[in-house]
Formats: sequence, structure tokens, C-alpha cells
Amino acid sequence: MTSERVYHHGDLRRALIAAALDVIATEGPGALSLRDLARRAGVSHAAPAHHFKDRTGLLTAVAAEGYGMFADALADAGDLRERGVAYLRFATGHPAHFQVMFRPELHHPDDPALVAAKARANETLRTGVSGLSGTDRGGDDRLAGIAAWSLAHGYATLLLSGNLDAPVGNRDPEEVFRALAGLLFPTDPATTPESS
Repeated sequence: MTSERVYHHGDLRRALIAAALDVIATEGPGALSLRDLARRAGVSHAAPAHHFKDRTGLLTAVAAEGYGMFADALADAGDLRERGVAYLRFATGHPAHFQVMFRPELHHPDDPALVAAKARANETLRTGVSGLSGTDRGGDDRLAGIAAWSLAHGYATLLLSGNLDAPVGNRDPEEVFRALAGLLFPTDPATTPESS
């Protein structure tokens, strides 16, 4: 056996996820193959199957990892606008995770790690928009949450795909997002001063 084929990874699972993220970021999830990842890692073509079983299993692991990091990123944000900015930072900082997370056809929906990470992220999102609709507007918290999520996700997706290059120009994308959120959610309860 030559030294090129000797297994040198302390954590093959992690190495395969990292290689998958590189492929997804440059070529998209459709270009991902376990055989190619094995070649890149210098292991047998069967080695990735020991960790992920199949391509969908690998993408499920990527999505679960992404949702966990996403929940952590959102948990540190304060008000609605800053949660949206955290959403944007996550999307632009982890574009490969972002591409896979919101494509349910790419993963095993009943995977326990994915279910748990997704539930934690959803709870963090819900916490960020609770009370957003406000009783004075006769709103529905769930619909307000969908609106806030749509704004953050849509803006991040458009930004990543280059569709906002001209409209945003050389302005700070985070400041543009804050302005948009202020237009659509002018009375964010987390930023409204309490009456004395």
C-alpha cells in the first residue's frame, strides 16, 4: 500500500462533511457524490458509506449541523432586526449549509439529529418573533412569524444569488436589512421603549 492511500484523518466523518461543504459551496448540492468525496479524502470509495450510508445521509448530516449552528447564531441576537441580521450573517457565512438546510428533498426528514436541530432552530426563531403581531393590530403571531422569516430568508437568498447587487449597491447589506425590517415591522416589541 502506498503512503498516498494511508488513512490520515483523525475524524473521517468531519473530513467528509468539510469536503462536501466545499463541493456544495462551489458547485451546488447536485454535484455531490460519495465516490468523489472518498477520492478527495484518500480513502476507499466504500468508506463514506460507513458514516452516512448514502448521499442523502451525508446531506442530512450537513443540514443537521447547519440547523445547530443556525440556532446558536440566532440565540445571541436581541430584537427582531438583529435576529434578521444574524440570519443574514449565517447565510452569507455558511452558504453551503444554507443551501442544503431549506431543501427538504435532500435529506432524511425523520433523522433524529436533524429533527432535534431543526426543532431548536425553529424554537429560536419563534422566540424572536413572539408577540410581534401585537394585539393592537389584531395580528396573528404565526402569520407575523412567517412574514419575518420570509423577509430574512428571502433577503438572504436574493443577496447570495447576486440578485441584490444593483439595488443594494455598495451599501452595507446588514443596514439595508435593518431598514427593510423597520419598514415592514415598525413596532418591533423588543425595541419599543416601555412606558413609565
